[in-house]
Amino acid sequence: MLKIYNTLSKQKEDFHPINPEKVGMYVCGMTVYDYCHMGHARVLVMFDVITRHLRRHYPTVEYVRNITDIDDKIIQRAIENEEDIYTLTNRFIEAMHEDERALGILPPDIEPRATDAIDQMFYMIESLIKKGIAYQGKSGDVYYSVRKFKGYGKLSGKNLDELEAGARVDVETDKKDPLDFVLWKMAKPNEPSWTSPWGKGRPGWHIECSAMSCTHLGKHFDIHGGGMDLAFPHHENEIAQSEGANDCTFVNTWMHVGFVNINDEKMSKSLNNFFTIRGVLENYDGESLRYFIMSSHYRSPLNFSNENLDLAKTALTRLYTAMRGLQASESAMTEISQRFDFETRVIAALDDDFNTPIALSVLFELAKTANAEREKDRDQANALGQLLKKLGGYLGILQMNAEEFLKQGVSLSDKEIDQKIEQRNAARANKDFATSDQIRDQLAELGIILEDSAGVTTWRRK
Repeated sequence: MLKIYNTLSKQKEDFHPINPEKVGMYVCGMTVYDYCHMGHARVLVMFDVITRHLRRHYPTVEYVRNITDIDDKIIQRAIENEEDIYTLTNRFIEAMHEDERALGILPPDIEPRATDAIDQMFYMIESLIKKGIAYQGKSGDVYYSVRKFKGYGKLSGKNLDELEAGARVDVETDKKDPLDFVLWKMAKPNEPSWTSPWGKGRPGWHIECSAMSCTHLGKHFDIHGGGMDLAFPHHENEIAQSEGANDCTFVNTWMHVGFVNINDEKMSKSLNNFFTIRGVLENYDGESLRYFIMSSHYRSPLNFSNENLDLAKTALTRLYTAMRGLQASESAMTEISQRFDFETRVIAALDDDFNTPIALSVLFELAKTANAEREKDRDQANALGQLLKKLGGYLGILQMNAEEFLKQGVSLSDKEIDQKIEQRNAARANKDFATSDQIRDQLAELGIILEDSAGVTTWRRK
């Protein structure tokens, strides 16, 4: 039984989809005014792992991840760059897709843009106004009346009186209550705008996701996810809007990915301590970065450092080294899988709230077993190597050819390295061990590790 930690109930729960034939999941995506950072990478990778595993359990999983392409930050960045918002957002959407491909992330089934869902936002806002849960202020802005929704705070556990005590007073607002939040903003001069029943303007951030998720998955669906920073106020406000408008439960299971930390401080653009995905990829391959993200449970803090990335790269190299030169038929792999419990244990780990660190530890046990069988039973080793690749695929890793992975990032060509190995072999044959060691050390300085086994020398990157 798949168990998922539900932020709403604050506990792990058995997952029971509304329709076992079709699971619906919505994840809050990027606000596209800049390159994606490591916090975004963690959300992208972990919900990719979650989607892959859900698809092993259920015939259909409809994964919706939105794009916020109208927002205060987008407008400000477009003004700074002296370009229109569509040029800006399209450029960063393509950059986001490039980053996803580098990390081995499968595209969502549906990727709606906020600017394509304006009519659906109108419908929801009108419904809230008719029910007396929303109102238009003198300025023309439309607000959600938080105190009219009895369940406000149930996701984050926040108390309305405490929120009011900490609320910032804005002298220019015409809110009836400082806790109320905006659904529709009147346009300022030279801002992008749409003609609405309340005048020319643009949507508030929270209403966008309520409209897009309900449009594509219905008024009530299975899973809603995002970064932990979105639980309040964004997801709390989504619940208020959606349940207020539709008079039914919005989402059964809420999932939130933990923060990426730098020196025990949350990574974020506002703190100016963030690393972009593409910046990290200048020094590390995408699969090593993906491994690093999965090395910590998705709800736990993830400590970003070059040391931890190096450890991830080394660990992934060990797994690929265990797969090196091992190939087997599908039938042989199936037979070996039935004799060992590695696959059962990987699935069990992922069934327990997507515990990727445990799943990775099982892969290392499998790699150790495959290495032990190389000299004893080559056929069994081959099958174990193929099983390692199959189970790695459950996590979106180990799908490259092992030789190619182990040799990537090396400045010398294969031919040049082979020539160096021939020179070393000749030196060893002549008992010129000083020259032999010198060649090995030269290659090591270039990130190339030589491995001697059964009279054959192979190489891989450091």
